[in-house]
Amino acid sequence: MPPLCASCHHQPPPNTVPPLTTTHRTPLSRIVSRIRLTLPSWRAAVRRQCLAVVERESEIIAQWQSRVRTPWLDTYFLHTSMLGTHTFFLVFLPAFFFFGHDDLGRGLCYALAFGVYMSSYLKDLVCSPRPYAPPVVRLTVGNHHLEYGLPSTHSTNSTSMALFLGAHVYDLHRIGTLSTAAFATWVVVLFIYVFSIVVGRLYTGMHGFMDCSVGIILGIISWLLQHLVMPEVEKWVQSSDWSAPLVVTVVCLLLVNQHPSPVDDCPCFEDAIAFASVILGIITSFWCSKRVPALNTDLFTSVTPGAALDSPAAITTWVLFALLKLVTGVLIIFSWRILAKPSVQTLLPPLFRWLAWASPVRLPHRRHYTPATEYVHGPPHTLRAVPSMIDLDLAVAEVVDEDAGVASGRRGRSSGAVKRRGSPSGSVQEKAVTFEEASEGGTGEDGEVKHYDADVLTKVVVYVGIGAIATVMVPALFEALGWGV
Repeated sequence: MPPLCASCHHQPPPNTVPPLTTTHRTPLSRIVSRIRLTLPSWRAAVRRQCLAVVERESEIIAQWQSRVRTPWLDTYFLHTSMLGTHTFFLVFLPAFFFFGHDDLGRGLCYALAFGVYMSSYLKDLVCSPRPYAPPVVRLTVGNHHLEYGLPSTHSTNSTSMALFLGAHVYDLHRIGTLSTAAFATWVVVLFIYVFSIVVGRLYTGMHGFMDCSVGIILGIISWLLQHLVMPEVEKWVQSSDWSAPLVVTVVCLLLVNQHPSPVDDCPCFEDAIAFASVILGIITSFWCSKRVPALNTDLFTSVTPGAALDSPAAITTWVLFALLKLVTGVLIIFSWRILAKPSVQTLLPPLFRWLAWASPVRLPHRRHYTPATEYVHGPPHTLRAVPSMIDLDLAVAEVVDEDAGVASGRRGRSSGAVKRRGSPSGSVQEKAVTFEEASEGGTGEDGEVKHYDADVLTKVVVYVGIGAIATVMVPALFEALGWGV
């Protein structure tokens, strides 16, 4: 007896096949069709090759996890993964400028910015998923699992930073400032740092071998670009007229505009905007500081109280002022963001609407971002759109049954809760963030706008300000207060 037709509950005519409609398509077939319509043929071909690699690596990583996982290693690799996040760098990098190491701070920012932009660019270009969960058990802090997998930005950042700091301590050792024992200690520490980050990405199921390998290569390239190119760029910026900030601004906006659009709504683009804009703020403020004596750190004379460190009282004084500078500087940066973001978000949408009405030239429009002409109320003034310490989600999620989202290479709808493997009763559950279907304009299925075009330029303005405040404004304030730099 012929089977019943699932859509109409009656017997179909003999020797007929139900039509291929959306009712009969599986979620996988829908996503494949959408990828073919969205990606150029060469990008789709590269993605297919990556999917085959991810499929093989997922089984290998799952088998490895089943043999080596322990509660202690889970805790270790989860916490060390935070040392490769943008939140860590947002707090760590300004300290170089607060304590008078401007050259080191700028160089490290350049290396990290090159790596973050290149890795974000490749992620959205290739759209390769992370290792499949299941069979992989994915451990994550925050929302990094929402990004594509290839390449590993954590591996890129850790490699470029280790090479940068390693080159610096080598120079100190070569000129005799650093002893052989201290140099060897630094090398061991940097190796453990890179090892913990890279192996941790595999251990936590966040990346495969291909992702980490490409990430390491990008980290090496990032360091080489910083080491070979940026010193010459700084010389040009320092000696040039108004052309330097103008050219750098145009280049930054082009990098933002030319970032590839992914198939799905992936947060990689926000990371690329953040670091590119920070570099714009650093270079333009560096140019200004060489022309305004009050901002030029080369002319600063004050030192941090207790800097002699010749007595317990002096050491205590220096430590207290060092903590005071760190807390004050970071609070100023966060205050700028809290105030600047809603202000810019309020001003930009009316401006965009006026330009759309008055200008015959259509404003650039990015996939998944709704233009100002299509909304009236928005964007909402929240702190969730740009990654920062305030946005860091410290909840640890163990994702073992994620059948939705580009992060795992699968799509569909899930309940939002996943069971922890090894919990027979299913009582232990944690929330897994999944991707929603997004239209070209950036609205969800319920019509709610997910992204606004004003968000893009808002991030540029906010992070340009962060770069300028952290590298020039705050050190100038410390000099004026006599706290020393």
